[in-house]
Amino acid sequence: MNNKTAILIFANSAEKQLTSKSVVSSDFFNLLDSDTVKTVKKAGLPYFHISEKEQIGHSFGERFTNAIEAVFNKGFQNVITLGNDIPNLTAHLILKAKDKLENSDYVLGPSSDGGFYLMGFKKAHFSKTDIQNLPWQTSKLRRCLHQELQQQNESVSYLETLTDIDDTSDIELVLKSFKSLDFNIRKLLLKILKKVKTIATVASVFQGRTVFNKHYNKGSPALLHI
Repeated sequence: MNNKTAILIFANSAEKQLTSKSVVSSDFFNLLDSDTVKTVKKAGLPYFHISEKEQIGHSFGERFTNAIEAVFNKGFQNVITLGNDIPNLTAHLILKAKDKLENSDYVLGPSSDGGFYLMGFKKAHFSKTDIQNLPWQTSKLRRCLHQELQQQNESVSYLETLTDIDDTSDIELVLKSFKSLDFNIRKLLLKILKKVKTIATVASVFQGRTVFNKHYNKGSPALLHI
């Protein structure tokens, strides 16, 4: 195999991500998913897109590590995993992760919520059980992973911190912090923000419920019914 590194887009479909029936939000996640694929294609590496339809396992950790193992089983030595909720992801950043993984056992791209938007693994250093048993989708993930890698004496390279979309505060942060955002995504983010704030105001008055459920999540965002 000429190329020993593959990309794994591990993310649910917009339909699965959204428990709300908001057309605007659905449009956004569909756009973000297609934009992620477009960005990965620009990087020029083989890639696999595994949604809930192909994921195997009960817990997030099981599904995630099974997907990574499936890519390794195709003959690749390195796997770079991504979600599809990072508006400011670039092909340059993916290739930077690939280069870092050549000289490190792991590459991590921290997200501002305490998780990771990118994780790079080497087959030779991939411990399925240890990775699977990490406290996924909690604020403890980063600390526990650091401890695990230190105990194993593994070398780690880091990328810059980015923001994935979990709630309205993330949308505001992305809009303020990243000027090179895709025009269509920026336009849709502004539209969503306006609609979400309107709906949240109505919901708080009539139902006492919120639009977004904030939680720490390396992977896909979760929305509540409105």
